[in-house]
Amino acid sequence: MLTLIRRAYWGVTVLSGVLLAQPLRAADMVSPVTPDLKPVVTEQGWTYSIAPYFWAAGLSGDVTQFGLPTVHLDASFGDILKNLDFAAMAVAEARHDRYSVFGDLMYVKISTGRGTSRGVIANDVDVSSETFSGLIGAGYSVFQGDAGYLDIVGGMRVWSVNTDIGFHGGILDGVSASDGATWVDGLVGLRANYSLTPEVYLTGWSMVGAGGADVDWDVAAALGYRFNERFSALAGYRALGVNYSNNGFEFDVVQQGPIMGLVMHF
Repeated sequence: MLTLIRRAYWGVTVLSGVLLAQPLRAADMVSPVTPDLKPVVTEQGWTYSIAPYFWAAGLSGDVTQFGLPTVHLDASFGDILKNLDFAAMAVAEARHDRYSVFGDLMYVKISTGRGTSRGVIANDVDVSSETFSGLIGAGYSVFQGDAGYLDIVGGMRVWSVNTDIGFHGGILDGVSASDGATWVDGLVGLRANYSLTPEVYLTGWSMVGAGGADVDWDVAAALGYRFNERFSALAGYRALGVNYSNNGFEFDVVQQGPIMGLVMHF
């Protein structure tokens, strides 16, 4: 985990060095989360962007719930997709000159049901898990120019994890239980964007923090392509980890995998 964070900060540091070599001026800027398109500027000087995205993330780590022994997880995205009920992910931002306010929302619901080996305690067991992560933050551009920018950012992320289990048939017929937790973490970090050509750009971010969790971190790097002033697409890799434990509940996991998104500016 620390290795991922170090690599991300090195990447952003190298990108910032490239920016420093460019002539700087008060150029029109857009989201540190999304591509550096030439924005549509309102009369107040604000620009806005929204980007629904798809994250083919696998999951690994340790989870403890219901007072049971710790379970080690190591699931690929293909494994998760088989039991995926619903997923929604999007980022949005409002920006004015060097200042920005942004949000990143993720919601995933996974459920599975399977029969027991003997059917005495129960004939089958249904398990449903919901994970919500919502980040809201603000940023300030310490460097900005024609080729790109480097932002210092800070924010707060809300986590909510809940698992329901229900038994059908057998001795435990009709018995159900729920276990979960909700907490808030503060994060700080860097976001950067650099244009290789008028159409092709690099973007990335690195954030780390703590609060309710012992550690909460998020790193990503992506390559994007601008179709026009309104739309662009990006593809890259993202890794996110959190280590939370309280009163017998443990959620110490890392999610990582390819990420793809469509960015719309207005």
